[in-house]
Amino acid sequence: MAKSFFITGTDTDVGKTLVTQALMQATHDLGHKVLGYKPVASGCKLIDGELKNSDALTLQAASSIALPYAMHNPYAFAPAIAPHIAAAQARENISLSHLSEGLARLQATAADYIFVEGAGGWRLPINEQQYLSDWVKKEHLSVILVVGARLGCINHALLTLDAIRHDGLVVVGWVLNQVDPNMSHYQANAEALKQRIKAPLLGEIPWLGSEADNSIHNFIDIAPLLNK
Repeated sequence: MAKSFFITGTDTDVGKTLVTQALMQATHDLGHKVLGYKPVASGCKLIDGELKNSDALTLQAASSIALPYAMHNPYAFAPAIAPHIAAAQARENISLSHLSEGLARLQATAADYIFVEGAGGWRLPINEQQYLSDWVKKEHLSVILVVGARLGCINHALLTLDAIRHDGLVVVGWVLNQVDPNMSHYQANAEALKQRIKAPLLGEIPWLGSEADNSIHNFIDIAPLLNK
């Protein structure tokens, strides 16, 4: 069965999709078959009669096996708002069992690795009682943390790590992504994070702006994950 990793972030808009795509490409370049899974997505557009999310489409394009869009993204909502609010407006219930069924279908393919991208941060509500992190805990997924380098990121990173470990899960690696090109004292903040995060640093992505392209995987060292 394919090994699965869950990619979360210190907040929304920290580059989870960019990093997930880079992880997938780096793994694929080593000869492994990869699949991307975006369990829940909002801010979707109607394409060919089906609601589709740009992040999920990116993961679908980076996958080694051609599968229908819905297998990559089982819950897709049009409004660009919190998924649990979008689901309530659509009179739809996001269930842990349906998310697990979707993952199981991907694990039943010929894929070697599955990269699961979360939404928002670690404590993302999916309904009135549950969080997406409850599902990650249920599936016992290994976690990769994306730290968006901007003011406040040290606090956000350490609190997120505490929450993940409190849930009994293992952070197998993290990626530092410079999302603010004007961040004051970037190097000092980066060193503070490296000293405090007791997990392998899988990559440090500088501010690339419009230059970000498929070569982003060159900033990623996938070896610490695949050697486990």
